[in-house]
Amino acid sequence: MKQGNKIKEDNEPNLVDVHVGKRIRLRRNILHITQQQLAEMLGLTFQQVQKYEKGLNRVGASRLWDISRVLDVPMNFFFEDMDELSAARSPRMLRRNYEERGYLREDRPVIDNDPMKRAETLELVRAYYKIPNRAIAKKLFDAIVLLSKSTYNLPDSDSDDE
Repeated sequence: MKQGNKIKEDNEPNLVDVHVGKRIRLRRNILHITQQQLAEMLGLTFQQVQKYEKGLNRVGASRLWDISRVLDVPMNFFFEDMDELSAARSPRMLRRNYEERGYLREDRPVIDNDPMKRAETLELVRAYYKIPNRAIAKKLFDAIVLLSKSTYNLPDSDSDDE
């Protein structure tokens, strides 16, 4: 639905805003900061932080700058790992979709395989940051990145008897 010069979709949050909110929540959880603590550091209410994290309220550039400083991450952290569907739902792309070829809600695939939602992701990140020797942590990080780029096809197995 088009309202003024904004394109809205049944009051649903924009997927880009949802992604940014997830990244805020991820970093806050990694640092073991509560919503209340983050709100106090930003001069907000915890309800406002909740709305940002759910993507219900769009985070303005100056506020995102403050959040990046408080959470000690670069601005691009909030946009990393954004899937193509979310990127295609930016306001600019939505306008293009509406104007050029229309947009049907039922055409939108359901995404339920987000690795940022997995408990093991958060556990892995927390464990990584608990490594006291940062040089070893960096080598472990480099090894994981190298393994992720590997072309080896190792069998998946939960057992140790292979």
